Amino acid sequence: MQHKADHRVPVLVVGGSLVGLSLSLFLGRLGVRHMLVERHSGTSIHPRGRGNNVRTMELFRVAGVEPDIKTAASLLADNHGILQTPTLVGDAGEWLFREIDPGGGLARFSPTSWCLCSQNDLEPVLLDGARTLGGDLRYFHELESFAQDPEGVTAYVRDRDSDDLYTVRADYLVAADGPRSPVRNRLGIGQSGPGDLFANVSVTFRSKLLADVVGDRRFICCYLTDPEADGALLPVDNKERWVFHAPWHPEHGERLEEFTEERLTRHIRRAVGVPDLDVEITGKASWRAAERVAERYRDDRVLLAGDSAHEMSPTGAFGSNTGIQDAHNLAWKLAAVLDGWAGPGLLDTYDTERRPVALATSARASARSVEHSHPGFAPAPGIGGGKRGGILNVVLGYRYPQGAVVGADPDQPVVPDGLRLTGEPGSRAPHLWLRRAGERLSTLDLYERSLVLLSDAGSAAGAAWRTAALRIAGTEEVRLEAYRIGTGADAELRYDTEGDDWAGAHGVTAEGAVLVRPDGFVAWRAMDAAPDPETALRDVLRTLLRRG
Repeated sequence: MQHKADHRVPVLVVGGSLVGLSLSLFLGRLGVRHMLVERHSGTSIHPRGRGNNVRTMELFRVAGVEPDIKTAASLLADNHGILQTPTLVGDAGEWLFREIDPGGGLARFSPTSWCLCSQNDLEPVLLDGARTLGGDLRYFHELESFAQDPEGVTAYVRDRDSDDLYTVRADYLVAADGPRSPVRNRLGIGQSGPGDLFANVSVTFRSKLLADVVGDRRFICCYLTDPEADGALLPVDNKERWVFHAPWHPEHGERLEEFTEERLTRHIRRAVGVPDLDVEITGKASWRAAERVAERYRDDRVLLAGDSAHEMSPTGAFGSNTGIQDAHNLAWKLAAVLDGWAGPGLLDTYDTERRPVALATSARASARSVEHSHPGFAPAPGIGGGKRGGILNVVLGYRYPQGAVVGADPDQPVVPDGLRLTGEPGSRAPHLWLRRAGERLSTLDLYERSLVLLSDAGSAAGAAWRTAALRIAGTEEVRLEAYRIGTGADAELRYDTEGDDWAGAHGVTAEGAVLVRPDGFVAWRAMDAAPDPETALRDVLRTLLRRG
């Protein structure tokens, strides 16, 4: 069936905030043509959503924008930890945690680390990266309506500047259009979860004297606990630009109009503990924290990502990171289906994999808000009652018990109690430093545009696995690369550190092999040699890629 349209693209992305921009960047890296439409006139102007966790930074590293993000984040590079104190005057209070990575232990697991980069600084970096790759990103353009059929989606978009309406024909539409998602609502997709948790009024302000009060306490966030003026203080530049989150209680009849500049100034001064503090309010906006997850992430050719799919308490910055990781999971699957090396059923695994992660992570976010006594949050019984403890297993150790994996244990928890990155199918592949033609790289740097088969350079079985992979890639047009790791002459990848053992790190013998997906998750592993490596690998790929 022919559909007349003004524009034709494989993917239409609705929403140009962090998740939509990340998806545009990831699609561009994979060579997928797409259009992005965003109703606002530009990127965010608010310093929010600043905590980019280690898994998100791994994705940005592979996508080539990590250096630019670190440059954009340089003002807050020395800020660590969360402080909780009655006021900032004196030495009272305690650090909920002092360092994000005490002792530098994270280096064992990842080639990168957390990065404190506010949304208003991060989004321009992603925008530049996406446009450099040829993305068609249209701000001040709004999706008016859409209709889907078995062959694609027809969208009606309005240019808000000229008021012109035009049509876009796409194979798939991805809705990254926020928590009130018009796309999700139009599809009638419901949500589960406790719903609204608490509300705040976010205030941006200038104060030259506050830096002296803060002193050398370089925190990410400070919870100020005066019962009459509690709130959360966040530095923007550690000098004179700040953000304060004041609790707002609409459930008690409190109206937003009551938060006048005079009231907010008094509130900030009392919270900080300095009655005559210089406070120049430069902006304010209300926001509500919630815990909700969409009942499904896919409706035929329309898929949800980011806040349209899930909302989480802000403590721990889980929401934006989960959304960016949604986009990364979805990007390689869209590319594989559109390029023809995977069947359309592969897109069903997006919901299978990412929705359980959102459910587990949103519960952890609420639990962390309870642990930190987040200002304004008085949880109802049962909210935030999940497991406590560290968060590295949540941000880096989550796994896919079911989906585009072969050999995973379907009964294992999505978020394990501890961090185990030892090559199990469904988990993020282990990090090792390697050398290729003299260049130092992480194993994680190998995974982006294709499936990757790892085998050993010192065994005949390793050579057989590689030969089988290259034959399949050449005859079936599957994006599949193969590398032998070791010290011998046949090694495409060599160890950076003497004594490393790739096979042991991935839980296989030197005769085994590990298949890793483009998103860096282990798809399958053979513990030992196979009588017929090519047949074994073909069977796995048929299941993995839903090729019938």
